[in-house]
Amino acid sequence: MRTERLAAPLALLLLLLAGGALAHDADLLFAQTGRSQPGAPQVHARLTMTVSTLEVLLSNRTDEEKPVSQKDLDARHPALAVGVWDRASLRTPEGPCARVGQTAQWHETFVELTATFHCPPGPVWQTFGLLSVLPPRYQVVWSRPGGGQGVSRVVDARQPQVVVSDAGEAPQRVPGLAGWVHLGMKHIFEGADHLAFLAALLLVGGTLKRVLALVSAFTVAHSLTLGATALGVLPLDAQRAHWAEVAIAVSILYVAAENLLVRQPRYRPLLTFLFGLVHGLGFARVLAGHGLEKSGLSELLGFNFGVELGQALVVLPVLPLMRLIQRRPAVHRKIVVLLSGAVLFMGINWLIERVG
Repeated sequence: MRTERLAAPLALLLLLLAGGALAHDADLLFAQTGRSQPGAPQVHARLTMTVSTLEVLLSNRTDEEKPVSQKDLDARHPALAVGVWDRASLRTPEGPCARVGQTAQWHETFVELTATFHCPPGPVWQTFGLLSVLPPRYQVVWSRPGGGQGVSRVVDARQPQVVVSDAGEAPQRVPGLAGWVHLGMKHIFEGADHLAFLAALLLVGGTLKRVLALVSAFTVAHSLTLGATALGVLPLDAQRAHWAEVAIAVSILYVAAENLLVRQPRYRPLLTFLFGLVHGLGFARVLAGHGLEKSGLSELLGFNFGVELGQALVVLPVLPLMRLIQRRPAVHRKIVVLLSGAVLFMGINWLIERVG
């Protein structure tokens, strides 16, 4: 049967997702660069990144132990200058800027690096050459200090340069909100655990009305915790972020196991809402893990909208296929067992990695 033949490719797709890295890989850096005041020679630069990202940058310059505390970070002052700031250089039409100072601050979930440069008047170009050292998936979210509309952009290795403009100069046109929407979509597409959870839900979703109820419950729940955490209402330190990741793995395990053991699961909308609260903490971890929680409300809304848009792009094409398969109960049950087994395997794998 044609529908039955679809089971193996779908299972293979899920297993390929399982073989990848964790859903919240450290693939973002957050940068702010700007003059202390219009026309002033001092330019302040700030970079935040996860510890694992910093380890990648420093491992290319030294074989010493990686920084694991503020004391270790202070001891790596020269390595930071070479491994980070020499690779995030600034220049003007008159020549390169001179770095006159730098600091490094250890946080629970990320590292904050700052530097001060002396630059001639005029526009300043910053080139994030460090992206050439990092894996291709890495990007820099850049903005001017103080935020504002239209002054954020996403930088990658193909276009690693931004222009830092004074207030009196014509501002560079950059896709601020669109960049955050893109990041939200990117996160959901690369978030194998969130996709696995949605896949497990859709396998026994039932009627279109029931599926919409499940997706809506998940959307509302993770939007609540994402917003509360990113806005500082719900603190998310390193320990809580770790257990949130563990809980996400548990949610995947539970839904997959329920698919295998119960033909018509009850209370799915309620459970989906509760699990959605936990997945929202996972989304918030992406922001907090890179220091991005200091961004404004518009950036948060853009990121969340990107998550929702990415989720819709995943769910909508799958629904007609699932409705077609559900017309053949025997085939549907085989596919549910096969794919739920694959999701169960993924959940076990993530749980072991995150608990360990």
